[in-house]
Amino acid sequence: LIYRRSGERPVTAREEDEELPDSIDDREIFDLIRSINDPEHPLTLEELNVVEQVRVKVNDAESTVAVEFTPTIPHCSMATLIGLSIKVKLIRSLPERFKLDVHITPGTHASEHAVNKQLADKERVAAALENSHLLEVVNQCLSARS
Repeated sequence: LIYRRSGERPVTAREEDEELPDSIDDREIFDLIRSINDPEHPLTLEELNVVEQVRVKVNDAESTVAVEFTPTIPHCSMATLIGLSIKVKLIRSLPERFKLDVHITPGTHASEHAVNKQLADKERVAAALENSHLLEVVNQCLSARS
């Protein structure tokens, strides 16, 4: 099933005003991750309904971002790679003050506990990104398709 992409977010006058502080909200985070490419399909995570705006929670005041993602099937072998791609995109895009929580939507994957544990472990994420082959695959997921 391919889902329709949501439209671009309209920019408000408040967001264009350089004098006002610009807080980060759920939609801004969703806009960052919606175009990540699925590692197995020529589609984005939004088009596969792996990420949805309603599953993104931001608390700018407390500097927290939580993203739930839903693998396409309960035994998806790419779930960890998808979660890692989301996490890397956010790490590269957000100020360092943010604490990130990227996890599988509860009850949607056979190995959700193990995948969530890997994604929550900073040392495991750092080690994964030191693997040149894995980093190349993540970068392909994050690159724009032509």
